[in-house]
Amino acid sequence: MGAVRALSYDAIIVGGGAAGLYCALHAGRRGKRVLVLEHNAEVGAKILISGGGRCNFTNVHAAPDRFLSANPHFARSALARHTQHDFIALVQKHGIAYYEKTLGQLFCEGARSSRKIVQMLLDECAAGGVAIHTECRVTGVRRGDHFAVDTSQGRFESTALVIASGGLSIPKLGATNFAFDIANQFRVPTIETRPGLVPLTFSERDLEWMRPLSGVSADVIARCGKANFREAALFTHRGLSGPAILQASSYWKQDDDIAINWLPDAPDDILAARKRERPKAQLTTILADLLSERLAAVLGREFPQGAIGDMKDTALIECARRLKSWCLTPSGTEGYAKAEVMAGGIVTDALSQQTMECRGVPGLYFIGEAVDVTGWLGGYNFQWAWSSAWAAAQSL
Repeated sequence: MGAVRALSYDAIIVGGGAAGLYCALHAGRRGKRVLVLEHNAEVGAKILISGGGRCNFTNVHAAPDRFLSANPHFARSALARHTQHDFIALVQKHGIAYYEKTLGQLFCEGARSSRKIVQMLLDECAAGGVAIHTECRVTGVRRGDHFAVDTSQGRFESTALVIASGGLSIPKLGATNFAFDIANQFRVPTIETRPGLVPLTFSERDLEWMRPLSGVSADVIARCGKANFREAALFTHRGLSGPAILQASSYWKQDDDIAINWLPDAPDDILAARKRERPKAQLTTILADLLSERLAAVLGREFPQGAIGDMKDTALIECARRLKSWCLTPSGTEGYAKAEVMAGGIVTDALSQQTMECRGVPGLYFIGEAVDVTGWLGGYNFQWAWSSAWAAAQSL
């Protein structure tokens, strides 16, 4: 008997997450024979846990300046050609109820409603005749006239190979190095990766004053370099988290400082003005009017004690300025286990910004988190998955 011929497709997509399924459904709409290979038991693992099970599927303010990359212009084409409004239209087509939270974040309504997004993607894939194999591990890839993909379920061939296997964040959901193994095999350059949107950790010296505040949150402006974010910061037993800190963390690199503005709405002379109103009050008492009592008590230790009326206006202004630019030096992050995304990845100069195809390897595409494009917190990374996937699908 002769050898069994490998099943052949127009495109094989490795990864059944947001980018992989979205690319598959759009390629299927175009009449392409598409196979999705997912090594987990079910597709859409990150979608399912996103937004506490409600899936923060995009952001109404998605724009190129809200994405990080060594080439900040790379994402412009895909984001402009397939926007948040295009994805919202698909959600509406499927009758999925959603609502806008803070800062333009869109969430599905109802507990575990993220499953509706996964089902929407599966229904669209089914309508396009897309084949999906779960619990299918890729064991090897070769390229000749076609791509030959060896898996735990047999060999498959295709004209195009799309790597949508994600990055290194949240390994408990099955994150692997697969995208980088393929990049290395085909000599596609990568840029150093790091955890993004991740809590920051601190040295024992800082934790001595931070740990008693574990669980305390505050409305702040967190700044790292030129980037600054006005949202909540949350003290943890290991350091700082909360939306403002997660945002700043994507810009943070080892040995960088971050600055926290604990009084984002207060003028520099706020304490001097309060002195005239309540000259006999202790400084920590005044701070407790502006901050939570626990936070005021801890931060207040850094300043002169006694009645505020005994302090000069210049000293009080200096106290306020320090509170508005409180310098901290993180020792590290909580790593990929707690990171919502991975920053860095496939070098964008190696890809076409119109199609996501490798310039040096025709037929090979990288989309989604594996690429050196990282969005802000709040649905931006899903939008990059949708936009980059759509761009690749138009070229398959």
